[in-house]
Amino acid sequence: MRESYGENKRNILTAGRAIIAQKGFSGVGLSEILSAADIPKGSFYHYFGSKEQYGRELIEHYVQGYLALLEQVLGATPAAGGARERLLTYWGYWLESQCCEEFEQRCLVVKLSAEVADLSEDMRAALHEGTGRFIARIAGCIADGVADGSLHTVLAPLPTATMLYQLWLGASLMSKLSRDRAPMESAMQVTRRVLVPPQ
Repeated sequence: MRESYGENKRNILTAGRAIIAQKGFSGVGLSEILSAADIPKGSFYHYFGSKEQYGRELIEHYVQGYLALLEQVLGATPAAGGARERLLTYWGYWLESQCCEEFEQRCLVVKLSAEVADLSEDMRAALHEGTGRFIARIAGCIADGVADGSLHTVLAPLPTATMLYQLWLGASLMSKLSRDRAPMESAMQVTRRVLVPPQ
């Protein structure tokens, strides 16, 4: 059965994400993306107005998927340890996924932020808006932890979520430079100390 326009577009986004997570945005040509998606060459502009538009839609597609992951981990039914345990599970997932060999599992924010911030205002804005949504969801879980008693009431949800997200972005970049998971293991230690349970 012939795939629909929407399915083809999703295939192009999914195929491109895996390649761009490895090579970066500028290092990938349209023909490589179309070949990976098994879409005829020359049909790219049937789906996207430009490579920059493709980049923005790729980021928006990634953000939607990542928000679904956040909801799956942070919005889970409360278990022993409450929201604090869910937050530590999330950061543990970050550590393992950023150290894995599978490029499609790696964070597109880490890969693209420095590259596209000066390259494309549209892509920069999409990344900025997406990370703001991630931080807001993390802040919501911190607020849940204060409410359920698994986190100390001294924690201010939004500033704490912002600081932790920035810590992990930096640790991920340092791990890429050193090719060592030690920076993210250090970030996990700091995270455990920041997400302090009640005394």
